[in-house]
Amino acid sequence: MNDHQLWLKSSLFEIEPGEDEKTNPGCYGKQLATWLRPKLIEKGYKVEEVIAEDWGWCVMCTRDPFLLWVGCGSVLDHEPNPDAPPPSGRDVTWSCFVAAEKPLLQGLFKRIDTTSAVEKLYKEVEGLLKAEPAISLTAEP
Repeated sequence: MNDHQLWLKSSLFEIEPGEDEKTNPGCYGKQLATWLRPKLIEKGYKVEEVIAEDWGWCVMCTRDPFLLWVGCGSVLDHEPNPDAPPPSGRDVTWSCFVAAEKPLLQGLFKRIDTTSAVEKLYKEVEGLLKAEPAISLTAEP
């Protein structure tokens, strides 16, 4: 389990047609990531466009001195059926998690502490989610 992960329900986010063609089948979260991006820019992060990953969508907040990002995805309790339409966004449990990655070579030569940056970003994401009335944080499914 990631200590910096949140789960939520919301009617704000829908699954876009063909969205999981850029991720793995049944992995969604583009609208959640797109919603979060400008809010993090307002907080002072130099956020790039959202990036498709195999597990969902990445909101890259910084690349220097290390990668700091928020992962946005969906949690399914079943195998996706490629012949069935995707579920409604309000029926999905969404997830946000904060992560940092140290550059391999830079990490060999000097110690890089990502702890405070991860904690700060996690608290900001949590605050943004809690401030939105159409979002309900939930327990881990």
